Amino acid sequence: MKTKIQSFGRFLSGMVMPNIGAFIAWGFITALFIATGWFPNERLATMVGPFLTYALPILIAYQGGKMVGGQRGAVMGAIATVGVICGTEYTMFMGAMIMGPLAGWVIKKFDEAIDGKIKAGFEMLVNNFSVGILGMIMAILGYFLIGPFMGAILSVLTAGVQVLVDHSLLPLISIFVEPAKVLFLNNAINHGIFTPLGAEQVQAAGKSIFYMIEANPGSGTGVLLAYWLFSKDKTTKDSAPGALIIHLFGGIHEIYFPYVLMNPLLLLATIAGSVVTMFFNTIFNVGLVGPASPGSIIAFLAMAPKGSTFMVLISVVIAAAVSFVVAAPIVRMSNNNANLEEAKQQVQDMKAEAKGLAKQVNLAEVKEIVFACDAGMGSSAMGASVLQKKLKEAGIEDIKVGHASVSEVPASAGVVVCHKDLAERAKKSAPNAKLVTITNFMAAPEYGQLVEEIVAARK
Repeated sequence: MKTKIQSFGRFLSGMVMPNIGAFIAWGFITALFIATGWFPNERLATMVGPFLTYALPILIAYQGGKMVGGQRGAVMGAIATVGVICGTEYTMFMGAMIMGPLAGWVIKKFDEAIDGKIKAGFEMLVNNFSVGILGMIMAILGYFLIGPFMGAILSVLTAGVQVLVDHSLLPLISIFVEPAKVLFLNNAINHGIFTPLGAEQVQAAGKSIFYMIEANPGSGTGVLLAYWLFSKDKTTKDSAPGALIIHLFGGIHEIYFPYVLMNPLLLLATIAGSVVTMFFNTIFNVGLVGPASPGSIIAFLAMAPKGSTFMVLISVVIAAAVSFVVAAPIVRMSNNNANLEEAKQQVQDMKAEAKGLAKQVNLAEVKEIVFACDAGMGSSAMGASVLQKKLKEAGIEDIKVGHASVSEVPASAGVVVCHKDLAERAKKSAPNAKLVTITNFMAAPEYGQLVEEIVAARK
């Protein structure tokens, strides 16, 4: 059940994550040029509406269609979502997340049905007209059915959210968000749920508290500080400062998840930090104008509306302070070494399993290694950089180390490195590659072990 939820959540975030740059561009335009912005400009502010109504939903649908039906699915998703947008007065992020993959699936099934049945010379005619005709039908369906249906759902959701806000209950949502984050559902929650809801709130109020629920780096900062100052295990203690820098300034929250998983009681610290901060944000009406992605303190402050930078900074400090106060005694009283040894044993078991699944790969001939994560950014880029450096130190400079979404691993990859929770998806995406799974992005022994295996194979 957990795996199905994770897969669904990651699929949702996979539609949004590649388009985060567009969300940030819209956030900057909003923060700078609306009437209450840093540099009010009536003409430039006219871009805010079209971005929100058309550009962002169509980009999401394009990506969703591509994930299901390739490039033709992407075009189908974009066409069909125009009908959804025009069929309701609401901003159709949710509608795009439904219509994009659905349209991609339709064209995929059509292509499978006619495969091998088109006469030579008619391929382009059939391909172009099939997308055009089916896209038109899906757009009409979106206009009369999906758009109004999603509009009704969003009306109910908006009313429910407003009840939480009016009764100051929104902070309690952190009780569910923080445990879900450390199960690597962070991107799914933030970009699959809070980003669309935040966009709706920004349109109405000029800022949104939803952008501050998952992305606030404060709670993770408090946990890593506690490990740095009070951990009894030298390996954990030494790795915490580096993880803290990457988490707080790089915005890669996944790096602190293994530290919490080593001692699940630390969820109390992250929950406490998040809940207290959300009460602060609710009381003082603190919000961001766009999604802070990655969730670094730099991105957090960059998305602060005019006049709110200090309050946004305080929200991060509060989360870090509360989390640290709760985490410190838990870390001091825990036997970190025993937890780490257990985690290392689990890693070795997974590594052995991975070797058995990919015995056909000759490491001496590998020319490309790919580090895969949900969206092909963030943690995968960091892992690729670490691997490339270790290979270079070992005198190996002819292996390319790249990073990609776990669903789009290139066929040329001889080795795929990913978090253990993504192992099943990585196997499907690259069945012929050697799979190496890790649990700790910052201090994964598998990096060095993989390099040693490659060196040994070449000798």
